[in-house]
Amino acid sequence: MPRLRQGLPPADVQAIRAELDKALDAESADGRRVGNAKWGVYAFYDFDGEPIYVGQTYERLRVRVKRHLTNQRTDAVAMSVLDPFEVADIELWPFWELEGASAKDPEARLTLNRAEYTVFDALLAQSAFKAVLNEVPPVERGKIELPISVRSRIVPSSLYERRKHWDIRIARRAHTIARLAHIISERAVQPGLRQTLLTQAKRLQHLAQRRVDDVGGPPTPGEPAETDEDRSGGEEE
Repeated sequence: MPRLRQGLPPADVQAIRAELDKALDAESADGRRVGNAKWGVYAFYDFDGEPIYVGQTYERLRVRVKRHLTNQRTDAVAMSVLDPFEVADIELWPFWELEGASAKDPEARLTLNRAEYTVFDALLAQSAFKAVLNEVPPVERGKIELPISVRSRIVPSSLYERRKHWDIRIARRAHTIARLAHIISERAVQPGLRQTLLTQAKRLQHLAQRRVDDVGGPPTPGEPAETDEDRSGGEEE
């Protein structure tokens, strides 16, 4: 058996990070690598294509997105608002026209804020739950025309079907909800975090219901529940 190299993450994690690098190196409409844009807006989608998080950056899209998805401790991840395991696709909107602007430039910041609100409002309308997981929604500042976005899948096909499995996602989502509820129980939090908890609970219920429907629904009332003995085919002799 080959010896594992110390310090490296598991093979699944390495494969997803490689796909993430490809996504960030994808070319935008003008041929530049989208992840290199200093100013931009990004969105994350789960395995059902459901939008789950929207953000903005003026420190470079590559840096900000990786901070979320490679366990470099953003507030959203640390507070269990966002679980990187849930992210199947990312979408990036680069604002190349702001490339030379200072991070303190009020006009550039206003453009970015308006762009984030435009994306957020559009994805909110697309959501089956009419909600995303952002603890604090962007302030409405008027919509603007967005640049052409680049959307990429970051989970390789060799892992996609396994990670998409309902039971795995149900267990993972329940764990995230438990962590978030624990954080809320120990701190004075803003109402937005409680709303995020409610949204996650609705998403868990939806996923669990789909799984019940997939396996044929609950037992008919009055029928005896299946036992471990039934599943094993009877007692061993």
